[in-house]
Amino acid sequence: MTPSESVDITLPKPFVNWFKKRGWTLRDYQRDMLERAQTEKATLLIAPTGAGKTLSGFLPSLTSLHTAPRDGLHTLYISPLKALTQDIHRNLLEPVEEMGLDITVETRTGDTPSHKRQRQRKRPPNMLLTTPESLMLMLSYADADRLFGNVERVIVDEVHSLIANKRGDFTALALARLQQFSPQCQRIGLSATVAWPELLASWLGGTDNPAGILQVPATTKPKIHILESKTRMPFGGFMARYAIDDIYQAVSRAQTTLVFVNTRAQSELLFQMLWEQNKAALPIALYHGSLSKEQRRKTEALMAQGVLRAIVCTSALELGIDWGDVDQVIQVGAPKGVSRLLQRIGRANHRLDEPSRAMLVPANRFEALECQAALNAVMADELDGDKPQSGALDILPQFILNCLCSQADTPEQLYKLVLNASPYQGVDWETFEKLWWFTVDGGYALRAYERYQRLTKRDDGRYEPANRRVIQRHRQNIGTIVEAGRLKVKRIRRGNQGKIIGEVEEYFASQLVAGDTFIFAGEVLKFEAIRDMQLHARPVKGGEPKIPSYVGGQMPLSTYLADGVRSILAEPAQWKKLPMQVQEWLELQQAFSKIPDPENVLIEQFPYRNAWYTLYYTFEGRKANQTLGMLLTRRMEKFGVKPLSFSVTDYGLSVCSVNPVTSSQLARLFQPDILGDELEDWMLQAPMLKRSFRQVAVVSGLTEQRYHSSQKTMKQVTFSTDLIYDTLREHDPDHILLSVARADAERELLDLRRLADMLIRFVDSTVLVNLEKVSPMAIPIVLDVRSEQVKGAGAHAMLEQADLYAEAQAMLDDVRALLSGNHA
Repeated sequence: MTPSESVDITLPKPFVNWFKKRGWTLRDYQRDMLERAQTEKATLLIAPTGAGKTLSGFLPSLTSLHTAPRDGLHTLYISPLKALTQDIHRNLLEPVEEMGLDITVETRTGDTPSHKRQRQRKRPPNMLLTTPESLMLMLSYADADRLFGNVERVIVDEVHSLIANKRGDFTALALARLQQFSPQCQRIGLSATVAWPELLASWLGGTDNPAGILQVPATTKPKIHILESKTRMPFGGFMARYAIDDIYQAVSRAQTTLVFVNTRAQSELLFQMLWEQNKAALPIALYHGSLSKEQRRKTEALMAQGVLRAIVCTSALELGIDWGDVDQVIQVGAPKGVSRLLQRIGRANHRLDEPSRAMLVPANRFEALECQAALNAVMADELDGDKPQSGALDILPQFILNCLCSQADTPEQLYKLVLNASPYQGVDWETFEKLWWFTVDGGYALRAYERYQRLTKRDDGRYEPANRRVIQRHRQNIGTIVEAGRLKVKRIRRGNQGKIIGEVEEYFASQLVAGDTFIFAGEVLKFEAIRDMQLHARPVKGGEPKIPSYVGGQMPLSTYLADGVRSILAEPAQWKKLPMQVQEWLELQQAFSKIPDPENVLIEQFPYRNAWYTLYYTFEGRKANQTLGMLLTRRMEKFGVKPLSFSVTDYGLSVCSVNPVTSSQLARLFQPDILGDELEDWMLQAPMLKRSFRQVAVVSGLTEQRYHSSQKTMKQVTFSTDLIYDTLREHDPDHILLSVARADAERELLDLRRLADMLIRFVDSTVLVNLEKVSPMAIPIVLDVRSEQVKGAGAHAMLEQADLYAEAQAMLDDVRALLSGNHA
């Protein structure tokens, strides 16, 4: 909004008065949104953070409900985050209450009490704010057509976050079902960061009827700088412990700060480090998705009240949260994507005409390059993000069953419905039919088991769930996020009394023994026992606490940022923008070896600790490098190189072997054909396909994690799906879920598309440099603690994990000595 004396007279009087009281006027794009609401065409609104985007999305509904009051559900709002749903609810109630509008607004998420859910179905509010999972659950009820039949508008917030993942596919199917119940329903998409506007418009409105795009230009650029710490920056690691005093001082100088990290484990560690530094006892909180609902709501309330000075948080607070009093964002660790960084920065100074302030704190020297690449992109108004992909097929059986739980139907009609969802427009009938028969009875190898008899055919030719139990199982397992087995953490005070403060993963809990300490919810806890699927622990002081790990915590480096890093390396003039320590590091690399360039893949080879190391500077992200490492070591084994281990980072791959790689062998190693025989052999033997099948089995409904009040452990789920996988491989090798699991592994786990693009791009474009010592740029990759052991000769020569910082510094000193000619 902008201050103004005049108010647009087209608004109803309460709105005119409310705008005038606040000194606001209707912006051109908000007026445009009101005009577009008169058509049935979908609209994608792309507006910078603080531009009044959310109000713009709701304004047509608010004015419509005021001028033509009605009962029942009028507007449905879909958010990717529970926290965002709560925040929007709080912010939407403010104008409704201040204008005295007779409009009901409620939320419906997994945290909503059951009695409120039941009441919402009988007497729905005018506006319902929900998540994709809760929406799909409501669509499974027999009264779904009554509940959603008169919905006039559906608003999808942060729509960019839903276009290239299973959750987005899931949402697209839900939108198609909504459109079936309410053909007049208009779709509105909201986002601040869209790299592919036309593709997103097609996703939102459909290829045959893409949404109209309304883009609002930014009036200011964010003010971002990279921390220049006086403390020595480490070569590797991900916690930025070296900068903790700088981070604390920045928090102390600001009124309110959001400190973003990339993983939940990082948030726990950084919070602890900040509290150890917190001499002034500043109110600092912790926020991530594994904390209890009560803990999260308390933090949200305190932040909204302006009580907190800082929150250490993950992506759970990344999207759309409107706390106008946040005056700076600190990103600890590289952002991994330009759009992600802008989303986080946008939480600061959540006002259109004021620049957001942010500080980037790289955890290591490679990350400093990534931070600078992200900063360059922001200044150039460039965005990144994944393009929409074909819809994941394991979601279709879940969707088929969801529709039939609501009302009986035929496969032909459901196929037409699926084709109305943008990601599934390319699904052929043959594929759908295979998924349909799997949904009916499990397919050839499984139909003998009663458990998989899920659908039955009625006399009128339509299908419906076989019994009530099938419906219950389905509703308890709706969604696409397959969680690792979780245990609730009970914080014990006296006796066995205490309260639940969150969840940790079963895998982590299984490694604890009585007396172990670990960090959780911002404090050190001592493990006592696991009782009734709860981990009991007491608060203690001291000890050497462990850090809970969470599956899926690693974010891949975006292709755009990878190219940006290559560009910086290739232009020494850009090095002056980097911290002085990083400049010196690159200059040493340039003098001792070579700098990677955009046209070739630099490969270094050197002896170290009685073995040979080969370094591939790919800059293709951790998943692609992991896959490349597996394939390279298999081919090296055939060549007699005798690989021992490999380690990966986002930036490169290090392979340790008994023998060096020759130039002729290298020419045959780094080739696209490595994605042929080696890939096939490895995938058939690797446990990865079983892991992928487990994900597919849960999403498709082949097995479930929850039933009634019981929750299967991940060990139980894995045992069950491994058994089914082996059975299908032997007796029904053409089963559709085996094909789906293979495709899923290639897309989700291996990043094969990105790896293939790189191998094709750089075929016969490698530069091999043989060195007598580890190069400066190789140090963080060689010493990366996450190394993978390879079966084969010489496994005893695996790297020992020593004091990495001291060892890295010694390596760099060796390089300096060699360059100065003083090396003995």
